[in-house]
Amino acid sequence: MTSVVEDKKALEVEVIDLRGKTIIADYFLLCTGTSRTHIQAVVDGVAHAMKDHGMRCSRREGYTQARWVLLDYGDVVVHVFAEDEREFYDLESLWRSTATRLAGQETSRSADNVPLASEAPNGRKDSS
Repeated sequence: MTSVVEDKKALEVEVIDLRGKTIIADYFLLCTGTSRTHIQAVVDGVAHAMKDHGMRCSRREGYTQARWVLLDYGDVVVHVFAEDEREFYDLESLWRSTATRLAGQETSRSADNVPLASEAPNGRKDSS
């Protein structure tokens, strides 16, 4: 899929591996378009290529405004941004930070065999 967005001249193509970190998706593909028309062309290219491979898009959002378009293919979610939207939302930093915190929780859980505070009833720490 990266080759499709690169063929459409998308900028700053990045794939974030989310496997084992969330149930949302296994991968995010992020890229930037230079104009509304360019963003829509990138999205259309992805949609066409995925359809050719028998993949159905379960959700598409933002196409008309073309500031941040999301294509949900289940295991892969494609985000095509306008430059300022990508900079503002900074999903790369958000997901890297989340992955680091989640990895730390897994280490704590296996080391202590104690439920994390978020796993206690009502999200409260056990006071016993």
